[in-house]
Amino acid sequence: MSQATDGLPELLVGQPDWTAVLARVLANFQCVTGTIHRTEPSTGLLALIAHQGIPPQVLPMMLPKIDNIPFGKGIAGCAAQRKEAVQLCNLPEGLGGVAKPDARKTNVQGALAVPIVGADGKVIGVLGIGKMQPYDFTEAEIGDLNAVAELLAKKM
Repeated sequence: MSQATDGLPELLVGQPDWTAVLARVLANFQCVTGTIHRTEPSTGLLALIAHQGIPPQVLPMMLPKIDNIPFGKGIAGCAAQRKEAVQLCNLPEGLGGVAKPDARKTNVQGALAVPIVGADGKVIGVLGIGKMQPYDFTEAEIGDLNAVAELLAKKM
């Protein structure tokens, strides 16, 4: 098992505590902020089920914007729509055509989101992680986060 998935199997039993799962993922990737969204079948939106590291001063303003995300909107929505990883290595310098302007207020600079795909091939959620400094995630790290998303898919 790779270092990226260390400690996750133990957390993914029964009904997982998604906040604890996210905290472990962030520790494994040395990130300070992240989100897990689940696709709501009734609305087709990505519903926030866990978040960590969003600065308290912007949390009240950000939560309504990240609580329910349409496919194709923002980093998470684009990862869901494209069914592939979406990365921004310096969010304050450019939104990469996918992030919303308010995303800059989080102070996250290096961001990566990957789709969580179910056994039927449909996107059932999105896992996002971020660092507070410009960061370009490697292909290996993207592969590792996709492996984590595969583990999460089995419990969503």
